[in-house]
Amino acid sequence: MRFDIVTLFPELFTTHLETSLLGRAVSAGVLEVHLHDLRDKGLGKHRSVDDEPFGGGAGMVMRPEPIFAAVEELRRDDSHIVLLSARGRRFEHDAARALAVRDHVILICGRYEGVDERVAEHLADEELSIGDFVLAGGELAAMIVIEATTRFVPGVLGNEDSLTSESYAEGLLEYPQYTRPAEFRGWPVPEVLLSGDHAAIERWRRVQAERATRERRPDLLDG
Repeated sequence: MRFDIVTLFPELFTTHLETSLLGRAVSAGVLEVHLHDLRDKGLGKHRSVDDEPFGGGAGMVMRPEPIFAAVEELRRDDSHIVLLSARGRRFEHDAARALAVRDHVILICGRYEGVDERVAEHLADEELSIGDFVLAGGELAAMIVIEATTRFVPGVLGNEDSLTSESYAEGLLEYPQYTRPAEFRGWPVPEVLLSGDHAAIERWRRVQAERATRERRPDLLDG
């Protein structure tokens, strides 16, 4: 799988992409991530990428020309183009799994007050938001999209069975996890987990997952 990231701040990604699961996946050739500085497509001697909004208002808006130029240079027949935007569709578990079947994803990181609407209308295949809040730009959102998506790419996780039991995989939050010591500061691990009775353990985990979901995310149980 290949990601191309169009951003004004490519340096923000370097450490993240060299660390942990993503770093190993890139080193192993399972994943490709390429960074593209939007300033390289900026206009004039100052490489301008933004301008004042038509109609007035606060802030600056990213111009369409540099973004179109950068993305069209990268676009292939199988490309899927995503604009990271606070007004986009919420990026969730199923959206990550759907992106993971793509061979090539281009991520456009917005900045400033926003991006000229013609990018969303005529260039991007979809707009995605990582939550109901506003960030300074789309770079952090892009990192989240890459990490959540690539977990579904074969060869990225050390144990792909992890995908079947983690939060949201079955519409529930994950059950509680424990490890050694069996007792810590007077707080013991639930006895069932030490019993060796795998059927009982599975029943306990299911009950705990349902309880956590009811208490913390009842919206997941709707319907």
